[in-house]
Amino acid sequence: MSLDKRSLHLRRLILEGLEGGRRGHIGTSMSPVEILRVLYDSFLHYRPDDSEWGGRDRLILSKGHGCLALYAILADKGFFPSEELKTFCEPTSRLGGHPERGKLPGVEASTGALGHGLPIGVGMAVAARLKNGPHRVVVITGDGEIQEGSVWEAAMCASKHRLDNLTVFIDYNKLQSYGPTVEVLDLEPLADKWRAFGFATVEVDGHDVDALEAVMKGLPLEAHKPTAVICHTIKGKGFPFAEGKAEWHHKSSLKPEEISAMHDCLA
Repeated sequence: MSLDKRSLHLRRLILEGLEGGRRGHIGTSMSPVEILRVLYDSFLHYRPDDSEWGGRDRLILSKGHGCLALYAILADKGFFPSEELKTFCEPTSRLGGHPERGKLPGVEASTGALGHGLPIGVGMAVAARLKNGPHRVVVITGDGEIQEGSVWEAAMCASKHRLDNLTVFIDYNKLQSYGPTVEVLDLEPLADKWRAFGFATVEVDGHDVDALEAVMKGLPLEAHKPTAVICHTIKGKGFPFAEGKAEWHHKSSLKPEEISAMHDCLA
């Protein structure tokens, strides 16, 4: 599936951060771009000029190493100036290698220690229920991340409390830091697992904007149940030389020719 102008624009914003920091999680930042795009364009309620507005929906990027994708959409929506992306990973920058709550407007939780986002999200969803709050809670996890036991403890808790104000999106690019998930720790049958844990579950092409919009318009999928949306994605989406390659999960040093090649792909 080819990328439209908006998806290319968001990847260019990510590239600004990569170029500034000369490092980063390239592959893992590219796979959730369309998920974040549709969430912020069509689903979430928020106020960039009042990031702590009580009625806002809460989004937690549990796979915190994919923070460049979150930074790009937050900059695009006006939470902070897009010029700041170029400071990524500088010692005094607010844009670290993992997002930090309290440093950057729009970041709801400090994440990166994997497996924490869904437990935090469950707590937020329970709190919303107790306070009769209208806001929704969305958590984006990585597929390698959901090998963590804390994810499934939180899933049981979400089901117990019938949290239909909670949705988890699984960025299922089928690669983790050092290899395919099927070889490291196979997740299949993944949809059946989420259903067994009490989630209404659907699978979707995670780069198909129309399909993502259709799913989000129908949330929650079932009353009194949390929702799991399994998004089939491609690690490194947008850069053909990096797509589906574990070695592009993270680069501690990006060469000028690599950055130039990425620019060429987004031209």
